[in-house]
Amino acid sequence: MIDFTNASVFKLSPCDPQEIGPAVGPLMLHGEQIVSSYKTVRDFVVFTDKRIIAVNVQGITGKKRDFSSLPYGKVQAWSVETAGTFDLDTELELWFSGLGKVRFEFRGGSDIIRLSHMIANYVL
Repeated sequence: MIDFTNASVFKLSPCDPQEIGPAVGPLMLHGEQIVSSYKTVRDFVVFTDKRIIAVNVQGITGKKRDFSSLPYGKVQAWSVETAGTFDLDTELELWFSGLGKVRFEFRGGSDIIRLSHMIANYVL
């Protein structure tokens, strides 16, 4: 399981879902679709219509990967922090039943409000 308390791991930037889709494709259910995707230099997070899949790429070659599946059905609450004038980064915090708080930080250019609406549609 990824250590979600270390927020520096997740300074995410938007990316093309087709770029990282093949890496999570084998884990996805029949009919499950990628809604949004974000990445760091090596790690990435995929928001599907059923869950969040966080991938921690490990090792020198990057072949070893830790996949954490976070189903929307276990989200109890969430919080978003929008960008400011000088601080362009945004944040998403989710509280999961049985897991606790999961925090993602996004670089400028991420539409955190759209992401919040998407989560609301799947959770509420």
